[in-house]
Amino acid sequence: MSTADNRSEAGWTPSHNPWLVALTVTLATFMEVLDTSIANVALPHMAGSLGASQEEATWVLTSYLVSSAVILPISGWLSNRIGRKRFYMSCVAIFTGCSLLCGLAPTLELLVLARILQGLGGGGLAPSEQAILADTFAPEKRGQAFALYGMAVVVAPAIGPTLGGYITDNYNWHWIFFINIPIGLLSLYLSNRMVEDPPEIVARTKRRDPVDFAGLALVAGGVGLLEFTLDKGQEKDWFGSAEIRTTAVLAAVTLLFFVYWEWHHKDPVVDLKLLKNRNFGTAVFLQLILGMVLFGSTVLIPQYLQTLLGYTAERAGMVLSPAGLVMMVMMAIAGRSLGKGDPRLTVMLGYLAVSAGLFNLTRLDLYSSFGTATLWRMLQVIGLPFIFIPISTLNYVGVPREKSNQISALSNFARNMGGSAGTALLTTFLARSSQVQQVALSANLASNDYGVMDYVSRFARVTNTTVADAMPTALASIYNQMQRQASMLAYKNAFFILGCTIAGLSPLVWIMRLPPKRVKVDPEQMGGH
Repeated sequence: MSTADNRSEAGWTPSHNPWLVALTVTLATFMEVLDTSIANVALPHMAGSLGASQEEATWVLTSYLVSSAVILPISGWLSNRIGRKRFYMSCVAIFTGCSLLCGLAPTLELLVLARILQGLGGGGLAPSEQAILADTFAPEKRGQAFALYGMAVVVAPAIGPTLGGYITDNYNWHWIFFINIPIGLLSLYLSNRMVEDPPEIVARTKRRDPVDFAGLALVAGGVGLLEFTLDKGQEKDWFGSAEIRTTAVLAAVTLLFFVYWEWHHKDPVVDLKLLKNRNFGTAVFLQLILGMVLFGSTVLIPQYLQTLLGYTAERAGMVLSPAGLVMMVMMAIAGRSLGKGDPRLTVMLGYLAVSAGLFNLTRLDLYSSFGTATLWRMLQVIGLPFIFIPISTLNYVGVPREKSNQISALSNFARNMGGSAGTALLTTFLARSSQVQQVALSANLASNDYGVMDYVSRFARVTNTTVADAMPTALASIYNQMQRQASMLAYKNAFFILGCTIAGLSPLVWIMRLPPKRVKVDPEQMGGH
């Protein structure tokens, strides 16, 4: 049965080829994700040229994360309110226009303000795009559509660090924002031509339901405070900081009241009752875990390479790039294989494959080669497409099509918050675990230890100095090596814990229901009625 037939059964079919629509929305995804990963690399250059400290410059990242996190959960409501096409194009226009403002910003304050506005546009893109794909394609074709979308999501951060390093080294950081402008303008043109709203969304925009201003204020305040707490917690020593204690308590109270308020509101900004759907509730939790692994491992590996192996940002990016190509190929395979077996088994095997890849990363040491790190990263990501695509399609099982906007908004919000929480927790774990490992290693050392004295003696011979003169420098070298080994063990433990978490949660996918089988209707039987 053709795609058009299936959409006709649902009462609506897009005017344009669905694959042209998919390519159109994927273009903006690629632009937004690429820009985020490039900005991470260029941060030191921004700080230097704007006369800001490294800590102050991190607001360039934090401001974007907070504003995009705020818009994510309400993007479904906004799409229903003003029309999904209009909301989506507004997001592309805001992101593109603010990219120009970011590139032109003469001071850190103006750059942060432009990034806040840019985040409001960028945060609304992913939920709109996934809802557009879900409505444009028939259920049996959604896997391939999400595979195309997933390619942009994984390829962009893979090439971002390398491209960002090249641009900032050979031009300047302003161009990491200027390159968005032609892509954004092309996306706007194509979106205006290709993207359409289904009839139920058009009808919904004509309704004039009262605006839930209290819900809007609660979700914006609560999510903003939570994102700030997660992003700045480790930097400010978590609950040792009065500021973090305050924001954490305010976030918890605000979000709890938000849940109560939205649950009882007749036209909520965020339809939390959708979580009662077994498939969607489970999918949201699995998306949360997927975000923790996807973002967490993408942060851990470059950090390991740069801090312990001395890689530049560009060279660390080159380790990640081949993994992006592997995921691109696996996305295509996962998309085509969907529907040929039980998707729950596919997801569970995907989680186990990712878990095995994370366990393998515990073999990294201070002497691992570029080729080894690249190969092991490639092995670690092979299973991710077999998680992302089936979950993205199972999200919509048993949920009315008019709820597509809310479904995509909540699932993207879960994945992004999982990424923020995972990054924050892993950063904290690394700092604490490194200290513990350092204490354990130092307990085995003493200045009169035979091994220490042997090292000092050899150091004195190499530097052609006396043992007494060589002692301070040799001990400093030993201490530096001990710190590196302690950090290495902390990273190994982090990879091990991630692997155990993923393996332990993999059976949860069996809670989800399979989509109903489509029944082919005999035309002769139809003619007989």
